[in-house]
Amino acid sequence: MTRTTSTWPPTTKGYFAIGAERMSKSLNLGNLMRSAHGFGASFTFTVGATYRALEAHADTSKSQLHVPHYNWDTLDDLALPNGCKLVGVELLDTAIDLPSFRHPLRAAYVLGPEMGSLSEPLLARCDYVVKIPTSFCVNVAMAGAIVMYDRVKSLARFADRPIGEGGP
Repeated sequence: MTRTTSTWPPTTKGYFAIGAERMSKSLNLGNLMRSAHGFGASFTFTVGATYRALEAHADTSKSQLHVPHYNWDTLDDLALPNGCKLVGVELLDTAIDLPSFRHPLRAAYVLGPEMGSLSEPLLARCDYVVKIPTSFCVNVAMAGAIVMYDRVKSLARFADRPIGEGGP
């Protein structure tokens, strides 16, 4: 498949970051960082990640050379740019379905840990909480890629989908 210069990289206004709370697996962090690089994230981050997660061996695009990564030890350390909205990604009844969510121009998306949920203090700090409409939790790196795809699809300038099957 050949990319055309008119559609890649996507042109969007604003910026976004993506990260996770209490991440423990380096492969998941590496995959999340690689996807973030591919989708044009301005930075990646972790809050309270274990040392093992920070090894990030799965990142074959060498994102750390191109996209800054911030590791905050605690939620109190989390420092986002002024005007940046914190968007939690969690399967909660009260969360906004991702396909119905209007993405902020300046956003930092935060995912929960591999074997758990976002902490109550972090949820309280979120401006919005969205959920991916699935029957059960998906892998954290996969969830991040879905959210980033939805953002790019929503905010970038792509041709409208045709009414029939296929492309424009």
